[in-house]
Amino acid sequence: MFDSKIIEVDGVFVGAAIITGIATSLRFYATHESVRSLHNVLMPDLAALREHVTITFRRMGQGRRGQRRVRLSLPPALMGKQ
Repeated sequence: MFDSKIIEVDGVFVGAAIITGIATSLRFYATHESVRSLHNVLMPDLAALREHVTITFRRMGQGRRGQRRVRLSLPPALMGKQ
């Protein structure tokens, strides 16, 4: 390992981009469960890696400071009543 860059999404530390001996790639070291599927992924540049990690993090419902989005709805019997 030569160097690394912290990757945060919405203020949450999700991992690090590790500059490998191959000058044209970065390896992702995942520390957050929501991006664990990307652990050891190689990407050509930091911008592409950050974008991919951000999309995955938010898709897994970890946006808004680690809180999962919950959608509440009324039972069908109560939908027509006011």
